[in-house]
Amino acid sequence: MNPKITGNKHDSVANLIARFLKSQGVQRVYGLCGGHIMPIWMALDAQGIRIIDVRDERAAVYMAHAEADLTGTLGVALVTAGPGVTNAMTGIANAHVSRASVLVISGTPPMAQEHRGALQDMVHTELVASITRMARTVRHPALALATLNEATCRAYGQGNEPGPVYIDFPVDVLRSVPPAAVLLTEHFKRITGPVTLPVPSDIDAAVALLWQAKRPLFISGRGAKAASAPLQQLLTMLGAAYLDTSESRGLVPPDHPSVVAAMRGNVMGQADLVVTIGRKLDFQLAYGSPAVFGQARFLRIADNSAELRDNRRGEVELLASVPQTLQAICDAAVSMKPHADSEWLKGLRQQHLARADKLKLSMAQAANGSDGLMHPNKVLAAVQDVLPQHAVVVADGGDFLSFARVGLQSDAYLDPGPLGCIGVGTPFGVAASLACPERPVVVVTGDGAFGFNAMEIDTAVRHQAPVLIIVANNGSWAIEVRDQQQNHGKVVGTQLQFADHAAMARAFGMHAQRVEKAEDLAEALALAMQNLPALLDVLVTPEAESSDAKSGLAWVPDLQALAAWDDQERKWRDMA
Repeated sequence: MNPKITGNKHDSVANLIARFLKSQGVQRVYGLCGGHIMPIWMALDAQGIRIIDVRDERAAVYMAHAEADLTGTLGVALVTAGPGVTNAMTGIANAHVSRASVLVISGTPPMAQEHRGALQDMVHTELVASITRMARTVRHPALALATLNEATCRAYGQGNEPGPVYIDFPVDVLRSVPPAAVLLTEHFKRITGPVTLPVPSDIDAAVALLWQAKRPLFISGRGAKAASAPLQQLLTMLGAAYLDTSESRGLVPPDHPSVVAAMRGNVMGQADLVVTIGRKLDFQLAYGSPAVFGQARFLRIADNSAELRDNRRGEVELLASVPQTLQAICDAAVSMKPHADSEWLKGLRQQHLARADKLKLSMAQAANGSDGLMHPNKVLAAVQDVLPQHAVVVADGGDFLSFARVGLQSDAYLDPGPLGCIGVGTPFGVAASLACPERPVVVVTGDGAFGFNAMEIDTAVRHQAPVLIIVANNGSWAIEVRDQQQNHGKVVGTQLQFADHAAMARAFGMHAQRVEKAEDLAEALALAMQNLPALLDVLVTPEAESSDAKSGLAWVPDLQALAAWDDQERKWRDMA
């Protein structure tokens, strides 16, 4: 069998890049054009790959990130040299921390002009090396396909943690034609994430630990996204409690009897076994500290070591494909009777439902501020009323994100993630609506966060992305304002205007409406849903205090992310 490709032997490197991406199932590339990447740009178009041209390179990487998260495929961003790369770095950093499978491609000046003061001549790889799984410049045409293969494998986490990868090409290399002899069919084989079967003895050890536990708690993360069915089966078999995180929202439906999200603090402190499923024990989970989790033992399951051995080691650790591992546990224990305390879970579930009902009622009845403006929860209650369960929700902001994280439920959810990178909302929403056209996509964002990438409403209009953007406009950076008022007695540089974001959106051809009264929300939402893409600029009171503001997120404690956990940590360390 001849391993050489049968295509055009005169293909340039740029054409081969486009063909490679086509072979990987890439349908869209997000980018902003420039001379150093023009050969790739035109080759993508020739291959029928849709180019979503954006207004800022940071947004391009955000969009690729959202596509990767929602589809499980490779997200691709194309940015030009120099400022194109530096603009993209925040997006790359966010994908890095969130472990998103993103490929970022750029160009550099021709090799004959390197290090001579050429336009946009920078060593991009040194800039992005610490926030990528691989950063490489391809200086020989014969290495293009092999490098693309390696980068894609690393982006999917073959061999280690998934995450963003970066490749650039001198523009003369892009125009070059590699030797026909190096163009092999193997380079166009579809690449997927790793599938590693669990070791049978590890399964036995996990089953023993799980079936002995009286108060087992499961916490899922990014690495569990493909494991919904076996996870639900295992939860039911055990009678275990379950907490989702923003990385895996919607994995277990809210009507499952294991869901106890409203009792998060209680269940974390009461569990005698904590099972992490593709989830780091980062600041959002108190680093797994005994100060918060008590004397609980840990069972850790992940397909990469970064989600397996951070902060706390498991009594049992399974480094294997998550769906296969969970199913193997279910199969091995099918005839076993668990020791889990059913009354414990029943009590937590009842309290969770009571709190959830109370929250729903309080959101709908949330009082206006003394300024007469709506409470943010009033907005979220109205959105939840019209939001189908299969919708994609994108939450963005500081203060408003805190309200939305608790107040909105859906099968798919995206937010800034562990980097806390506000401004992702509109780009995430645009990409989500293009990648998942069969699902309603709603972005809820604060006015401060919206301002970072507000110009991407132009991208939404030009590419007819059917997204609804709801801006909660309180004219401030609310968490920081409250911190300054309470701890410093003075507000400095944290006030914004009650700007008319709807007017700006209309200027770009988007359906938009400013909503000032709660009684107008339902009609405005219905009209917006019929005229997508659309934006609602909703005035809300800056007096509303979110849970994050109460916990002191503007102030950074020494030992834990939240003030209450920091207090617990200090007490525990003194006792140790």
